Amino acid sequence: MLNILAVFIGGGIGAVTRYLTGLFFIQNLKTNIPISTFVVNIIGCTILGFLYIYFIEKFQANPALKLALTVGFCGGLTTFSTFSLEILEMIKNNQFIIASIYLLLSIIVGLIGVYIGGYFAKLL
Repeated sequence: MLNILAVFIGGGIGAVTRYLTGLFFIQNLKTNIPISTFVVNIIGCTILGFLYIYFIEKFQANPALKLALTVGFCGGLTTFSTFSLEILEMIKNNQFIIASIYLLLSIIVGLIGVYIGGYFAKLL
């Protein structure tokens, strides 16, 4: 039951962080390009890469804490469903080049983020 509560709390914090990030970008950039989803997905990948290595190689944390930060926070922060919907909307609007660039950049930079996060965890 503690693990479920940990995922619930972490996920809530991650989702609120994603929402506030979206508001920030809408208010400050005034663009229809889904920058906020891209940013939270890359940040989430980097954090998850860091935590993965950190918890495996450096720090034996309580399982509930691991779940709260990885499955909960990173899962609530990042969003594949929004990412997929945004790409579908771009395709429907005949924005094929932007959709392709967004798709490729998200995957490539996301993988790089996971690697960088793991790299920094190894430095600790």
